[in-house]
Amino acid sequence: MKPFIAAHATHPDAHMALALVAAQIDAQLKQHPQQPSLGWLYFSDAFLPKAEGLLTELRLRWPGVSWVGASGVGICAGGVEYFDAQEPALAVMLGELPVDQFRVFSGAKPLGRAGSPELAPELIQVHADGSSHDLQELLADLAGNTRSGYLFGGIASGRRDAAHIADGVWRGGLSGVAFNSSVRVISRVSQGCQALGPERRISACDGPLVTELDGRPALDCLLEDLALPVLSAGADLREAVPRFRQTLIGLNRSADPANSTATVATRPGSYGEQVLVRHLVGIDPQRRGVAVADRVQLGERMSFCERNPEAARRDLLRICTELRSEAEDQPTADGTSSIAGAIYISCAGRGGPHFGAPSAEAQWVKHGLGDVPLVGFFAGGEIAHGGLHGYTGVLTVFMKS
Repeated sequence: MKPFIAAHATHPDAHMALALVAAQIDAQLKQHPQQPSLGWLYFSDAFLPKAEGLLTELRLRWPGVSWVGASGVGICAGGVEYFDAQEPALAVMLGELPVDQFRVFSGAKPLGRAGSPELAPELIQVHADGSSHDLQELLADLAGNTRSGYLFGGIASGRRDAAHIADGVWRGGLSGVAFNSSVRVISRVSQGCQALGPERRISACDGPLVTELDGRPALDCLLEDLALPVLSAGADLREAVPRFRQTLIGLNRSADPANSTATVATRPGSYGEQVLVRHLVGIDPQRRGVAVADRVQLGERMSFCERNPEAARRDLLRICTELRSEAEDQPTADGTSSIAGAIYISCAGRGGPHFGAPSAEAQWVKHGLGDVPLVGFFAGGEIAHGGLHGYTGVLTVFMKS
C-alpha cells in the first residue's frame, strides 16, 4: 500500500472548497503518481445541501474511486480543526488499495452475512445515523460479520441535519467500507473522562435504573463519589442537581459478572477501551437509584465519572505514542514511516475548545503520531470494537504493505 494523499480547505462555497482541495491533491499525485481506488470525504454540515453535487464532482475528478465519509459539526485534517459555522470546510483522502481488498456498503448495497466468499471482512469502518432505531444492536450485528469483531467509525453529526457517504448520500442506518485481512490496520480508543470513584458491580437494577451497587443504594454511592452528604430518602436533592448534570457513567462490560474482584478504576484517566461512557439521565430518591442512558444488566460494573481535559490529553498522547511505536517496529524498505494514512474520529464535545485552544486536539494528534496523511470529523458518537462510545477519540492508522 502506497502512502495516502490528503488535503483540506475552507471556503463559503462547497465546490470552491473542493476545487482548492483538488488542486492540492493533483499536485501531490504529480509528485507521487498512483491510481487511487478508495476515497474519504468529511465535510462541514453547512455543505449538506451540496452533498450530492460534491459526490458527483469527486467521481468526475477521480473516476474509479469508491467514496465513504460523513458530515460533521467539525472537521479535522493535518493538525487543523474547522468548527466555526462561518468557516465550512471539507477534507479528502485518497488511497490506492487493490479493489478485491475492500467493499463499500450501505442500506442499498448491504454486505451480506458472515462467511460470504465475496470478501470475508476482517474489520469494518462504519458511519451511522444517530437516529437509527436500535443502533447498538445494528453495530453488534455488523461486528458479528467480521473475523475480528472490530468496527471503527462514528455517527454523522450536524447542527440540524446529518448524512453519511457510501457511493451515495445516505440518511438513516449504517454505511461504510469493509476490509479483508490483506489491509493492515491498527486502531486505538482515547478516553476523555476521569473516574470519580471505584468501579462497583451492579447488584440490582430495573431497566435503565440502577438501584444497588455492590449491595449498597446506587444513589448513596453517587453522593459519596461526589463528596456530597448521603441524604435521607425524603431530602431535597435540588442543590445537587448541577453536580449531577456534570456526572457521567462509565460502564465496563468486559468484566466477568461472576467476579466481584474485577479491576477497580480509581486512578484518574485510567479508563481502558472496554469502558463505555454514558449519560446519567436521572435519579430516583425513593428507590435510591440512578438512571443510565443505556441498557444495564446485573453483574456489569460501573463507575461515576466526569469529562476532564487533562486526562483526555494524557490518554490521547498515549494512544498516539503506542500507534507510532508499533508502526516504527515495522519499518519500510526505504526507511520512511510505515503509516500510509490515518483517520481520527472524535466526539463533537471535544476538539480544540475542550483542550484549551483552537485546533489543540488535532495538534496533539499530529505531535504524537507524526506528520502523516490524516482526515476525520467530530461525531455524534464514536464507534470502536463494535460498541458506541461517548467523549472519546478513535484513531486508526493504515499500514503500508
